Amino acid sequence: MTQPRAFHESPQPRLFGDPDEAPPTPVPDRLPSYIADHRKRLRTRFMEGGAAAMPDYELLELVLFRAIPRQDVKPLARLLMETFGDFNRVITAPVPRLLAVKGIGEAVVLELKILEAAAQRMARARVMLRPILSSWDALLDYCHTAMAHRETEQFRILFLDRKNVLIADEEQAKGTVDHVPVYPREVVKRALELNASALILVHNHPSGDPTPSDADIAMTLQIRDGAEVLGITLHDHLIIGKERELSFRASRYL
Repeated sequence: MTQPRAFHESPQPRLFGDPDEAPPTPVPDRLPSYIADHRKRLRTRFMEGGAAAMPDYELLELVLFRAIPRQDVKPLARLLMETFGDFNRVITAPVPRLLAVKGIGEAVVLELKILEAAAQRMARARVMLRPILSSWDALLDYCHTAMAHRETEQFRILFLDRKNVLIADEEQAKGTVDHVPVYPREVVKRALELNASALILVHNHPSGDPTPSDADIAMTLQIRDGAEVLGITLHDHLIIGKERELSFRASRYL
């Protein structure tokens, strides 16, 4: 006996009234007037007085406006400031730590990281292809912008030509919160590949204290000695702390 053919019914679309599915949270088409007025006031104050006319959390609000267009972002700006401490630490915070803050999603992280990249690129432009020894303040600004708020150690090498013009800025290694592996032979080898005549070493101390360790000093002297054999000068080694830096040359470690 022929069995009746089985038919598979297409699932019925769910309705918002279904008991097992809640409707999506409605998003207002327009901002409430008090939020819109607040945003307008901040933008006007920024355009008329610049960043100096507002505290860090309000500057952060301006950044958040683009990522969160239909919400009051003042509480989130204050939460970020409380969590990380200041504007610089917010935009340079690691992505996982940012995402751990309630209210932060990928759109906010993207805006913050674009801002961080822009700040570093602008600071770097002030030192690239220029005589470093006569642009020392710009170099320190760049190093602080790029490294001061990192939570792990990073070791960079600035390669200079015969006129002490910066020809390359390269990250040589990353490490942990209190150590970064550096191999003097690799440093000198890379200097030869770039036909560099001089070097400046830079690394950060996430603890905030730029005082060199015994290992920092020993590694620096090894690089200096290896470079000198090949006619390459080590001008300095900078350790970048949270608020200040230490120069090996000025502190007479070199």
